[in-house]
Amino acid sequence: MEENNKSYFGGIRDGLRSLVTGLGVTLREYFTPKVTEQYPENRKTTLHVAKRHRGRLMMKRDEADVVKCVACLMCEKACPNGTIKIVSEMVTNDEGKKKRQLVDYQYDLGDCMFCQLCVNACNFDAIDFTNDFENSVFDRDRLVLHLDKEHYKSSLPNILDGGAPEEIGTFNTKTK
Repeated sequence: MEENNKSYFGGIRDGLRSLVTGLGVTLREYFTPKVTEQYPENRKTTLHVAKRHRGRLMMKRDEADVVKCVACLMCEKACPNGTIKIVSEMVTNDEGKKKRQLVDYQYDLGDCMFCQLCVNACNFDAIDFTNDFENSVFDRDRLVLHLDKEHYKSSLPNILDGGAPEEIGTFNTKTK
């Protein structure tokens, strides 16, 4: 146990010092510029989302509109809670070599922790997170996505570029 050797006036002094410190933080925060997003009314005109925000996983495609995934299973192994399930099959190409081919890439958005370990583990740059955040649905089964079969289209204009430019210190209340 610790002995309290402070005098009566020393305790009052320490209490006042902590009060002034707390009031200083509050006063400083009161005068910093605030940003208010009017959502959902103005989400198409003034909404700003950071480019590094992780909203949902999407599969990248090449110029021929074919998914880049080669079903190496690295993202499935890297996922800490089993959000990704990959179904693949072995096929023989024209040269007689066996190659793994992607059949289904299942991603459960409802279980995802958005840790980006799957993106970091992918050696073929086949998957990436977008900053699209509007993923709410009424049925939980609709959160299970088959990324190899869908063509991703963002729900808001310009959202992949961060949306509207961020204006610090102003209220984004413009409507168009």
